[in-house]
Amino acid sequence: MIDQLSDNTILITGGAGFIGSNFIVYFLTKYPNIRVVNLDKLTYAGDINNLSELSNNPNYTFIEGDICDATLVSKLFHKHEIKGVINFAAESHVDNSINSPGQFIKTNIEGTFTLLEAARNYWKGENYRFHHISTDEVYGSLGENGFFTEGSNYQPNSPYSASKASSDFLVRSYHHTYGMNVVTSNCSNNYGPKQHDEKLIPTIIRSAIKGLKIPIYGNGKNVRDWLFVEDHCKGIDLIYFNGVDGETYLLGGNNEYDNLTIAEKICEFIDLKIPKSNGGYKDQIKFVDDRLGHDFRYAIDASKIKKELGWNALESFHTGLEKTVDWYLKKYQSK
Repeated sequence: MIDQLSDNTILITGGAGFIGSNFIVYFLTKYPNIRVVNLDKLTYAGDINNLSELSNNPNYTFIEGDICDATLVSKLFHKHEIKGVINFAAESHVDNSINSPGQFIKTNIEGTFTLLEAARNYWKGENYRFHHISTDEVYGSLGENGFFTEGSNYQPNSPYSASKASSDFLVRSYHHTYGMNVVTSNCSNNYGPKQHDEKLIPTIIRSAIKGLKIPIYGNGKNVRDWLFVEDHCKGIDLIYFNGVDGETYLLGGNNEYDNLTIAEKICEFIDLKIPKSNGGYKDQIKFVDDRLGHDFRYAIDASKIKKELGWNALESFHTGLEKTVDWYLKKYQSK
């Protein structure tokens, strides 16, 4: 647990991405006296426009750079007197990790190491917090029953999840070896505004309104637990300030749906909002070759954070998905 000090400056990495950008806007709105330095490499998955509403905020600073750049990261700690880190920065698209695993190893493992070393050297034992954002994919795949918990064994099945598992272990080691104040959170699949076009839900919406094939892997029966991004942001906030040093917390939306059902629900929303003259958007759904090593099911038991920190996912899947569809329809129709 840490104190909320109004003069703190927090380094948030990967803050131009989907979850990071949503979190920074939420965080600076809730804590107007805290300063945020956002370090983002602005790869294809990062978009500075995700933070346009903060362009005139004096407590927000954007730095374009790589978390693997040890010289830059160290300079940022000293220049801005960093007293906390929330690490979102990661390569995260599983398909890309299958095709080009090297960048995932570099960013997700070497980058996390670079941040940890900079924090250790600058903080020199001070009780400042390092919050590492991770994924439920580190736990592997579930069958039709059961849930991941904080005690589940790590069984990553893709280069992406293996690199995130490795970064989780590095963070853990800095707590046990150096006494660093760390917390880790592993979340289920996020959805909501500002997600990159390559992800499942944006792909379904974009393909539908452009009259393209809506691609669904395999038989569409792979199941994910879906968490609205703002609910995730609220959970990160609670963990950062109130989580127990050295602990891990799992966040899930308790919304389990297979990929085909997700596609069909989105098509039903779009049918109502932009009806076709003939047929419905479901007609565009087509099955494609399955992803290599495609995990069957992820599901999270979030009872620990609910019991210890009072967190709950408040957005229903119906309302959250409709908000998401509306946001993307506006985006894609404006192009």
